[in-house]
Amino acid sequence: MAILLGILAGIVVVLGAAFGLLVVRFRRNQYRASQVWHTRSLELHPLDLDPVERLTITPLVEARTAGGELRGESGVSYLVEADGARLLFDLGASGQGEPPSSLQYNAKALDVDLELVDAVVISHRHHDHVGGLRAQRAHSFALPTDRLGKEGVPVYLPEPLQHPTADVQVVDGPRLLVPGVATTGPIPRALFLLGWTPEQALAVLVAGRGIVLIVGCGHQGVHHLVERVETLFDEPLYGLVGGLHFPITGLALQRFGGASRPPWQPLTKEDVQRAIRYLQDKGLKRVALSPHDSCDWALGAFQEAWGSDFEVVAVGRPIEFSANGRQEDN
Repeated sequence: MAILLGILAGIVVVLGAAFGLLVVRFRRNQYRASQVWHTRSLELHPLDLDPVERLTITPLVEARTAGGELRGESGVSYLVEADGARLLFDLGASGQGEPPSSLQYNAKALDVDLELVDAVVISHRHHDHVGGLRAQRAHSFALPTDRLGKEGVPVYLPEPLQHPTADVQVVDGPRLLVPGVATTGPIPRALFLLGWTPEQALAVLVAGRGIVLIVGCGHQGVHHLVERVETLFDEPLYGLVGGLHFPITGLALQRFGGASRPPWQPLTKEDVQRAIRYLQDKGLKRVALSPHDSCDWALGAFQEAWGSDFEVVAVGRPIEFSANGRQEDN
């Protein structure tokens, strides 16, 4: 019994030390993120975006599907079409598993030719956005077709990652990617378990409407996202599509693995309501929220706040913006 108690005590000491190191790293990264945010904010200059007449976002990887035989997975990949430009935003979670990946399978089912994209944009380096755990562990990403790596299609990253053939371009600030579409540049975030996480989003100017934000996980936080838009653009924020990371109930891995707070200060329902009120005060007109990192309760709260101007992102259900309003209204 004494030996067993000694072993248990040793385990407790080791776990306590590991937890202490996590706390120290987290606090250090929080300070670093705050310093980087304030320093970079002082260096920013407005971007001049040409408006697009039509923006279509087709979810190719998501936790939910629009039906049929489409595959759902806890990852993100969207085809972004802004007038004539086509960008692939994130790469899902299964890019290096048995082929076809969910991205490849759903693209084929939806008659999307991945060979024709003009650029790839990766929001951040987590496995559900770079094509799987194997890619993340290799500090790399998994492209869905060989051509994207071999023919000079740029891959825009918020921090350095390796790839044997891709045209890797590390983004260190806001910049124009194609006409009408810009990256917000990486916004830093300290996560308790996953550590230092810079994440970028896309901003698209839709004629007569305003800025539409396309977001991966939303680790940046809604306040930083909105402040970045207000700094970069004269036009108002009109729409937001993607993740905002509100795993209030369920989604245990998201609640603790990807949280921007320590475990003893989890996000609450009131935090979600405050974010909703903030976005409403900023005049946000349309929301399409990702279910891959927000729970059903959070989705319902946004549904109640925006009514018919809210939808849940699902594979195979395009989200459309145009100068004349939604296509279904035309």
